[in-house]
Amino acid sequence: MTSLKNRVILLSCGSFNPITNMHLRLFELARDFLQGTDCFKVEGGIISDKLARDFLHGTDRFEVVGGIVSPVNDGYKKKDLICAKHRCEMVNLALTDSQWIKLDCWECDQEGWTPTAKVLEHHQSVLDAITSSSNIHINKRLRLDVDNLNAANSNNSTSSRSWDLSQPVHIMLLCGGDLLESFSVPDLWLETDISKIVGKHGLVVITRKGSNPEKFIYESDLLTKFKNNIHIVTEWITNEISSTSIRRALRRGNSVKYLLPDPVLQYIKEEGLYASNANES
Repeated sequence: MTSLKNRVILLSCGSFNPITNMHLRLFELARDFLQGTDCFKVEGGIISDKLARDFLHGTDRFEVVGGIVSPVNDGYKKKDLICAKHRCEMVNLALTDSQWIKLDCWECDQEGWTPTAKVLEHHQSVLDAITSSSNIHINKRLRLDVDNLNAANSNNSTSSRSWDLSQPVHIMLLCGGDLLESFSVPDLWLETDISKIVGKHGLVVITRKGSNPEKFIYESDLLTKFKNNIHIVTEWITNEISSTSIRRALRRGNSVKYLLPDPVLQYIKEEGLYASNANES
């Protein structure tokens, strides 16, 4: 039986340098919102506009099939970015206990940095090929990615981590409010890429309490055009964990326990990552 809900897989792109508990938290917030499990019943009284918006838009129109963490390529050349080998291994360790989120290294395995729009297109092509009843005509390069994902699903078939790809599924970009606001930075994004990301795939934006993403969207003609594809989720539990602050703490020899998964912390210690004298090549 075909599902009446929009089946989606959430894709999170970023440095993950290192991956933190907050990165994983974004996936949970987005899934709860899209599937409607963060809705609440109001018996009476007055609620704020933002609470009302969360209530009205946090419906069960979507079925979240899975999540993908896609570390950026080393060619991104961001300050203090350690090699993809370490970042991917840390993501893999962080997702050991996840029931639905997977690591995908396609982006960091490319010869250089890949625009986010192309990363989304790649994953959508792979998923379309898998869910299509006639995927024998796809090109050899895509065939390899399809076979890899099929194999990964098969290997996880005895666990709840296996995705249901028996029906079409749509890729959506999961991000924080800072990425949404970066769309207005001159020369940072191609307008055609923004159109593809928001218009074709859609955004789930996790914002902090007190921010005003609706105003930012309203002030952009392009984002307003696709505003129905932008899903705003407010993180009401304040959490300021960032990879930057964690790297700083590690560099200074301070504890970061409980800020990132224990297996990731253990890996960082074993490999000597982010220390003031660490070799990050």
